[in-house]
Amino acid sequence: MPNVNYPDRDTVIAQLGLQGHVEGGYFKRTFQADHRPRIDAGIGPRFTMTSIYYLLTAESPVGHWHLNRSDIVHYYHLGAPLHYYMIHPDGRLETAVLGPDLAAGQQLQLTVRGGVWKASHLPGGDYGLISEAVAPGFEYEDMTLGERAALLEVFPQHAELIQAYTR
Repeated sequence: MPNVNYPDRDTVIAQLGLQGHVEGGYFKRTFQADHRPRIDAGIGPRFTMTSIYYLLTAESPVGHWHLNRSDIVHYYHLGAPLHYYMIHPDGRLETAVLGPDLAAGQQLQLTVRGGVWKASHLPGGDYGLISEAVAPGFEYEDMTLGERAALLEVFPQHAELIQAYTR
């Protein structure tokens, strides 16, 4: 393999034009299907799909608990592995690691269905960069940020993770 010179965190943020995200980390919308008619998702018109870059860093290592209405496919790109925690409506916990080490069980792609609570964490390294494809397309009113007390009431069996990844 050729020797690759990977960019540092500040270069990634600057070159991709990333900005702070409400759930933690950094993001930039890179695509919205505005060349197609919007669809009615039952809560108003939505693009058929949107996509973003999403970056967690050593200084902003947590994507706090949140729930999206839409399905999201996550794609690993660059940097350190990112740990994902998903709580399904029935209370089942699922974990995954997005990263390059397939032999260690890391994944290059992760799908999270709408209606599943999700948090992410960068446990080590300077940064981890992914993309997300969201269908129907993402709108902020389709996302609920997790409130610690409310999540603990519904999912007390996951108290440690809820406390770790809520503000």
